[in-house]
Amino acid sequence: MALSRSTRVNLLIGTGHFMSHFYVLCLPPMFLVWQRVFDVSFAQLGLSVALMSGTTAVLQTPVGFLVDRYGARRFLVGGALLMSLSIAAMGLATAFWQILVLAVLSGVGNSVIHPADYAILSGSVDKDRMGRSFALHTFSGNLGFSAGAPVIALLMVWIGWRASLGLVGLVGVPIVGAILLQSRILVDQAREQPHHASAPISGRQLLMTRPMLLFFGFFMLGACAGAGVQAWLITVLHTVKGLDLRVASTALFAYMAGSTAGTLVGGWFADRYKTHLLSFAVVLTTFSAGLILAVGVLPVPGAVAIGLVFFSGLALGASRTPRDVMVKDAAPPGQIGKVFGFVSAGLPLGSAITPVPFGFLIDRGHPELVLVLVSVILLLSLLCAGSARSAARQGEPVAVAAE
Repeated sequence: MALSRSTRVNLLIGTGHFMSHFYVLCLPPMFLVWQRVFDVSFAQLGLSVALMSGTTAVLQTPVGFLVDRYGARRFLVGGALLMSLSIAAMGLATAFWQILVLAVLSGVGNSVIHPADYAILSGSVDKDRMGRSFALHTFSGNLGFSAGAPVIALLMVWIGWRASLGLVGLVGVPIVGAILLQSRILVDQAREQPHHASAPISGRQLLMTRPMLLFFGFFMLGACAGAGVQAWLITVLHTVKGLDLRVASTALFAYMAGSTAGTLVGGWFADRYKTHLLSFAVVLTTFSAGLILAVGVLPVPGAVAIGLVFFSGLALGASRTPRDVMVKDAAPPGQIGKVFGFVSAGLPLGSAITPVPFGFLIDRGHPELVLVLVSVILLLSLLCAGSARSAARQGEPVAVAAE
């Protein structure tokens, strides 16, 4: 049975997104081996992931400008190929500085993914299926995060660390080839400008408008909360609730599974109820915050804690696709690359902010405050979401001058 054009687009873009997230988390399992082989500290090992993620965060917005000007497909092919070959080349490294250089190059390739993917999806998928396409995009990335560490760990046992990196890196090459061969179905975003009397603004001015800054804050605060849960939920449940480590670990898995599955629910809703995106996001984020707060302050047994964090993750995951669709709707025609490059840079930034201060709270004897603060941060993110949506609706359409 022949696949529809939209399905093929989603498979191509989703597979590339899966690999980009997979590559980020295939490095940590290497740390103990690298420490022995290269005689480096844990701080130096952590620098490899920090350089990869930091390079991606810094370059996403400039790459978004290039995507809008020259088209997304060439950057998607080049970025995905650079990312894959950089990971494969790590298997040939003879010194740790080579790992660091390759981590930067992989981050350069990875920086293309979000701006190019969203620009292509916006131009290639029917409007009635846009929410589900965005949801599948997020879902595939989450699966990549989930698969990275266990897959590379198993491969290391079977074929060693060098062959493992070479194998997973080279797997990306045929994926890039498939994207290149099928590139005719990857239609770039619409470029026509809206007709109005307003004076054009530059792309840089667009990103500094109130809606875009608030959407950036929405992405960043959501990532702050998510990173707090992912980094410290096991510790909090063990130290505050006295739960067994296996139960606490199961709770974190349940949260992540719920968050991943929730993106598909959010995609269905975004397509069916386009006029209620903000309300849906507000209700579900509030519900998620309430469940996390309940786990933090109520004396709940292990099974109940697992159930609560699962539904908290499910609700939060479901709120993410409406968020992405709201950003797309607020972006002027032809500017989706830079807009998504900018606002999604809030994700790695937010993920970097909370783990250290939350760890400080635990060191100071206040682990019970972690989940309370996660709930507060989620509610603060809603202020950004509501204000951004309102500002985008109240503002007149803007024309963006050629850069």
